[in-house]
Amino acid sequence: MRIGSLVLIVWLVIGAIAAGQRHYYSGSVTNCAKASTIVVTILAGPLNYFGINPKISCRTPQPSK
Repeated sequence: MRIGSLVLIVWLVIGAIAAGQRHYYSGSVTNCAKASTIVVTILAGPLNYFGINPKISCRTPQPSK
């Protein structure tokens, strides 16, 4: 169990580094697309360095007029 936990932590740290290198942390998170892209990039971990560039687009419902 310790090896699995260590691998998971290293995986997520590498993903966080990749998100930082893509400047996803700069500025404030203003919409769900940016926040989702950050989360998916962190979860992709080392796969980011093999050409995976996850991006999420999402829409929120607009208020009625």
